[in-house]
Amino acid sequence: MAVTAYVDTFAADNLPPADMWPEMRFDLPELQYPERLNCAVELLDRMVASGHADRPAILGAHGAWTYAQLLDRVNRIARVLREDMQLVTGNRVLLRGPNNAMMAASVLAIWKAGCIAVPTMPLLRASELVAILDKAQVNAALCAFPLKEEMVLAGSQSASLGPVVYFNDDAPGSLEELMASKPAGFEAVDTHAEDVCLLGFTSGTTGKPKGTMHFHRDVIAVCDCFPRSTLKSQADDIFIGTPPLAFTFGLGGLLLFPLRAGASTVLLEKLSPDLLLQAIQNYRATICFTAPTFYRQMAPLAGRYDLSSLRKTVSAGEALSVATRESWQQATGIQMIDGIGATEMLHIFISAADGDVRPGATGKPVPGYQACVLDDQGEPLPPGTVGRLAIKGPTGCRYLADERQHDYVHQGWNLTGDAYEMDADGYFWYRARTDDMIISAGYNIAAPEVEDALQRHPAVAECAVVGEPDEERGQIVKAFVVPRPEAEPGDALAKALQDFVKQAIAPYKYPRSIVFVMSLPRTQTGKVQRYKLRLGKW
Repeated sequence: MAVTAYVDTFAADNLPPADMWPEMRFDLPELQYPERLNCAVELLDRMVASGHADRPAILGAHGAWTYAQLLDRVNRIARVLREDMQLVTGNRVLLRGPNNAMMAASVLAIWKAGCIAVPTMPLLRASELVAILDKAQVNAALCAFPLKEEMVLAGSQSASLGPVVYFNDDAPGSLEELMASKPAGFEAVDTHAEDVCLLGFTSGTTGKPKGTMHFHRDVIAVCDCFPRSTLKSQADDIFIGTPPLAFTFGLGGLLLFPLRAGASTVLLEKLSPDLLLQAIQNYRATICFTAPTFYRQMAPLAGRYDLSSLRKTVSAGEALSVATRESWQQATGIQMIDGIGATEMLHIFISAADGDVRPGATGKPVPGYQACVLDDQGEPLPPGTVGRLAIKGPTGCRYLADERQHDYVHQGWNLTGDAYEMDADGYFWYRARTDDMIISAGYNIAAPEVEDALQRHPAVAECAVVGEPDEERGQIVKAFVVPRPEAEPGDALAKALQDFVKQAIAPYKYPRSIVFVMSLPRTQTGKVQRYKLRLGKW
């Protein structure tokens, strides 16, 4: 029986029953952790103690913080949480802020103080925040001052929320002022490895976000899998990218992974494709994390910048098309590292790098994880057959008081909601989200394959493909296309695109309906919200 460090046992009380958990595997020596573990101590205190104190930890508009300076600020924030805000261990703390040093320090301080971080996307509105506040029974919040308006409105509608302290602000009562009054040093709470430290809410591609629960051990485990075996990050690396720290892709790639390696991270609040390229040049970044959409937009601009420092680029968050991979490699000479992860799993579990890359394939299971493809009855399928992707490893799905736990975990496997095919060599090939597989006149058509074909046409800036109900065929392939500025949308272009797709892939897969739009609906993490397209809400 785990001996929790938490006085407030809300998180443990709302874990799924143990028989509904996925099977957790710790097959690698590096995944053997002690029973008592505080991830903030592992990521920060131990790095300072091991000689990284004077190395840069976080770079950005604020300047540079060394590991020692970051530790000092984390300790002072932890004191504010426990002394001024009167929080007890196990309390939930909502976090709202852009990618900057104070947001990063706040995450680590919450963990060090024995509380549970509930990061939220900066653009969420009050009604969306209230749903999270109520679901997680949030006790307090740390919020960037520019986001105060929606925070105040949400707080007025929440029964559980207590004190809210604002940062990136010099006003009386701000986090910065409270920190300045605190002495240095803070003794970290001796948390159990299986104490919940993170409630990550899904980005809502289906319209109903879920709260995923992760332990202190999980945070360290993801640092010791993908970045160690596939990314092969080093202490002299400088990480950069666009995903928000509130998104587990960004939390790992832009905070956890750099700290675990003793490396540096660049945190910038707003990045467009050209600004990201400029920042890579200015900071001499070596590893970039962003979504395929950004790489697609950066490729034609890359020649204008000095990207010679860049050695690794990681794509995740949505399917990486072959067209995007090829355009990026042609522009930069860099072979993309694709990966699939999930908020439920915390980070990437299938990937490939360097000579192991097969364009079009996501890759193989990251060491520490197992993967297979299952049929609708939960039985393993042979190579060359499309089915449901199933994963086991040191992390797994545990929803916060949510009946959808039944849907995600089956016989110990995590079912990610992705349709995949495994080839004879053990490579996994993405076909669609299981709800994006289009069945038309008896044919199974994967929406991403049609999107990839369309994106190769010079008139297409971006696109999304869904199935539309059809009386004769059951469904037809419908494409929403954002044309490039020089293209003229209309019947002629639609016909040209249809003919182009017929020449690129099997003719029965061509989009029978094409709608030209100015933009596509996306979550704040960049994922296309296809459910909105299917429902006609766009």
